Amino acid sequence: MSENDTMLSVRDLSVEYTSEGKVISAVNGVSFDLKRGRTLGLVGETGAGKTSTAKSIMRILPDISSRITAGEIYLEGKEILCLSEKEMRRIRGRKVSMIFQDPMTALNPIIKVGEQIREVIIQHNSISKKESVARAKEMLELVGISGDRYHEYPHQFSGGMKQRVVIAIALSCNPELLLADEPTTALDVTIQAQVMETIKKLKEELNTSMLLITHDLGVVASACDDVAVIYGGEIIEMGSKEVVFDNPLHPYTQGLFEALPEMEEDAERLKPIGGMPPDPSNLPKGCFFGPRCPHPGENCSTERKQLVEIEPGHFCRCGRALKMENSNG
Repeated sequence: MSENDTMLSVRDLSVEYTSEGKVISAVNGVSFDLKRGRTLGLVGETGAGKTSTAKSIMRILPDISSRITAGEIYLEGKEILCLSEKEMRRIRGRKVSMIFQDPMTALNPIIKVGEQIREVIIQHNSISKKESVARAKEMLELVGISGDRYHEYPHQFSGGMKQRVVIAIALSCNPELLLADEPTTALDVTIQAQVMETIKKLKEELNTSMLLITHDLGVVASACDDVAVIYGGEIIEMGSKEVVFDNPLHPYTQGLFEALPEMEEDAERLKPIGGMPPDPSNLPKGCFFGPRCPHPGENCSTERKQLVEIEPGHFCRCGRALKMENSNG
């Protein structure tokens, strides 16, 4: 694809937080491209740097405790890290929008849900109050909520309906890029499926590109075109959904798939990945996954590997995976 097909390009992004005198390396040199109209799943454990990456794209990291130490972010070829806050406000909502993880805290409890949707609409459109109200009601209908509930407050909605309202807010100005931060985490399984189906349907209707943050490989399988596995704030494997699912190369990715229950097998216990995620304030010198790796190499504890294209369109950050592919080839 040409550069014109690239909606979002992140290059060597690094983010640090400061807490109680400690420097926390949340994101460590993350790079990826997201093509127009496609969905990229960013997969990893809690604390892997997924949400920090999304907030960096939105430019909504906390001013006091965090900073982007390196990297570039291009939206349709335009570098956005150098833009002023006034310029970013024009982009947020219209060009790029975000569905936040917890609908309970994403909505203002003392403002009617319809007004919260309308607020975004009037921010980016020169229309009358009557037109903006009609548009807000239309967005509620679009996510499966009656427009008659425009004047109700968040506490009058169930968890699943709150999340639908958050989706309506995010999509109210037809953004070209949608950042969905674990949009189904707080919901039960049935509602999860309904919400994901709503997001997929609206994305296809609006031809929106989407970065879907999740720890659920089932969600990736049903909603994504491409997948990037993140660990310790860096991408350790990346490629199309089909190539990564059919041939996971990094030991961490393999561990994620092995931890999934097999419906056809009568197993008494799941197979978890041993150990704990790395401490972001004291990361290992070598491979971040090295202390948990079942097949550590000689230099894994001292040498950080680069993200290498092992096969066409399939990237991996593991010396052992590279050797195995070379020997198979």
